[in-house]
Amino acid sequence: VQLQASGGGLVQTGGSLMLSCVVDGRVFAVVTMTWYRQAPGHQRELVASIDMSLGRTTIADSVKGRFAISRDNAKNTMTLQMNSLKPEDTAVYYCNSKLRATAKGRTENYWGQGTQVTVSS
Repeated sequence: VQLQASGGGLVQTGGSLMLSCVVDGRVFAVVTMTWYRQAPGHQRELVASIDMSLGRTTIADSVKGRFAISRDNAKNTMTLQMNSLKPEDTAVYYCNSKLRATAKGRTENYWGQGTQVTVSS
């Protein structure tokens, strides 16, 4: 099982980007999917998270009103729509999922590769 993240890039202030993350491989259940980010010299922080079953979302205050997270359960995919981007959104964005690979397995954390988002001023 792997998480495949995509969609980063370079954009000007005020622009938009969309990040996607897909759970690649057969799994029993995807519990949550989350985007974290880490800027140079800063700790990794939660950006947005979604409960794959209930659809409940958690959005960081710093991006509330600008970012939206959504899911496609049939494809085990999560999307982060980022609008009104600011230079302070510049970071490496990491996809995370808590999932159960098998029916008898435990819920475990999986991480995707980071994708760079750069917002120029």
